[in-house]
Amino acid sequence: MQKNFSYPIKIDELNQNQYKYVLHADKDELEDITKILQVEDVRRFHAEVFLKRNRKENLLKVWGTVEARIELKSVISLENFFRNIKVPFELNFDTEATYQDIRDMDAGIDEDVPDIVINGTINLADICIEQIALNIEDYPRAEGEEFNYTAYDKSEPEKKENPFAVLKNLKK
Repeated sequence: MQKNFSYPIKIDELNQNQYKYVLHADKDELEDITKILQVEDVRRFHAEVFLKRNRKENLLKVWGTVEARIELKSVISLENFFRNIKVPFELNFDTEATYQDIRDMDAGIDEDVPDIVINGTINLADICIEQIALNIEDYPRAEGEEFNYTAYDKSEPEKKENPFAVLKNLKK
């Protein structure tokens, strides 16, 4: 599937300057983002992304802010509602590493392991969509909605006989 919303950047074309990219999705691109995120609708998607390459250390730093207005369906009321999401992010890419290099790293769980650049290109749109996806609730609900559990069966639970009562009668 060819995506409308795509901003590939070739790493070899970047020098050590800082770069700024502004991504703004149009109507067709918003439809693609809606399908990717699997939400009711995406009404607005805007991002400011900065890049800074460090050739000596083979690192590419990517940071910025992504904003979106998303229509979600409440898991409680099943009604649609809007949520504004604003996500600051920062990622580091190792421009020379392979998957094997990352697997071989002796990094602890708290250490920041750099991402990998595949085929010399990163896609800023994919990075921004991922940041929004990571910040959408798994079970969305509108502001102020709470889940109140009430049992449907209001009858008294059946009283069960204690299984050791039979043993008590045997003792006598």
